[in-house]
Amino acid sequence: MPGQLQIAVLPSTNPRLGIVFALYPSTELSSPEVASMGMTLPSVPRTHELPPVPPDAPFIARERLLSLDVFRGLTVAGMLLVNNPGTWSHIFPPLEHAEWNGWTPTDLIFPFFLFIAGITTHLSLSSRRARGDSERAIRDQIIRRGALIFLFGFLVNGFPYFAWANVAGIPDPTFLQRVLDRLMHWRIMGVLQRIGIAYMVAALLTRKTTLRQQVVILASLLFGYWIVMTALPVPGEGTIGALLLDRAPRTMEAWVDRVVLDWTRFGMGNHIWVGGVTWDPEGILSTIPAIATAMLGNLAGRWIGQRRPLTERLSGLFAGGALAMMIGLMWNWVFPINKSLWTSSYVVFTAGLACISLATIMWIVDFQKVRGWTRPAVIYGVNPIVAFVGSGVMARCIYSIIKVPYDGKRVAIQSAIYQAGYASWLSPRLASLAFALSFVLLWYVILSLLHKRGIILKV
Repeated sequence: MPGQLQIAVLPSTNPRLGIVFALYPSTELSSPEVASMGMTLPSVPRTHELPPVPPDAPFIARERLLSLDVFRGLTVAGMLLVNNPGTWSHIFPPLEHAEWNGWTPTDLIFPFFLFIAGITTHLSLSSRRARGDSERAIRDQIIRRGALIFLFGFLVNGFPYFAWANVAGIPDPTFLQRVLDRLMHWRIMGVLQRIGIAYMVAALLTRKTTLRQQVVILASLLFGYWIVMTALPVPGEGTIGALLLDRAPRTMEAWVDRVVLDWTRFGMGNHIWVGGVTWDPEGILSTIPAIATAMLGNLAGRWIGQRRPLTERLSGLFAGGALAMMIGLMWNWVFPINKSLWTSSYVVFTAGLACISLATIMWIVDFQKVRGWTRPAVIYGVNPIVAFVGSGVMARCIYSIIKVPYDGKRVAIQSAIYQAGYASWLSPRLASLAFALSFVLLWYVILSLLHKRGIILKV
């Protein structure tokens, strides 16, 4: 059923036909939706073509732009690369987040996810309407998908669902005590949780509103967040938020996180990101402008799906992206570009850069037809939920949980592999990068096997 969690092995003489997944949301294997996502997989024989696209389907359905798959896949590969270094102590600067204000290429990955989600959401909804789905069915599916994506992230946060390290105050804890300790510190928010919320709210807001109404909503989110973060006094701090933007634990965002997510005052533990303790980088308040990122992707999807020549749409994406980047950089003067706070300037700037990046890929792949290099990107992009959840669980296992004897002591298996296989003969930064690249390659192999067998995790 649409919106329910499915693990499907789709039989076919060419199993690649079964691999159709749009990053938030996924799609059914119906021709209009498959086409609307730009899902053109390489080297599929013409004997396996899908049924014709209805004449009233969105224009993009007739083109099946491969660039959308490539953009999504490159983003997935980038996520795997920056999230899994050999050691966090030795990372090349472009592969780590900005210390606070500003940005690096790593800070672009998350908003690019949300941006492409907004694009595919618009195209998916247009296709569902073209095939006659009711508005109620569309609404219900949006809500179910958003909830499932949130649930995935929540479950990943809790893995392995018991405290594998020491439990404070208990020298020899029982398994039940370990489980209870984990529950007391189970982080509620996270990356997938933010994606689920942003996708769901943005899809519901844009489902039946006009373009003008969407622009008004978008502006309200961005300017409203700016006002709340800068003009209002932060409770307990004695000053307005604008004077505290460079102090993470003292911002309005941090205060809201403590009020909503820190339950120690009720004796129920602290459910904020363990690295922040007093604030969460994917917290409550900063999720509001993340909705705007998805809505900007929706607007880009509107433009891409129009009945215009590809060159005209490319020009529009380049121009719109450049304008958004310029606005973001100007806004940065008074509301700094900051990923952790997901500032309004960050939203507009990264959306502009996403537009230009997508337009560049469209020009190479769909206009110039240079496609020989695209297969790896498509492999990464067709099963993003598996890549995100699976790599997160694997990383937690090898970085923290699974211990092996090495050099006279028990260490995490990742540390042993890294020290013996990489750090023993490479400089620290190169060794760390080489391990990360190996992790990316490992997941290419895993995703390729799923691709060949037509296995897809559908939400």
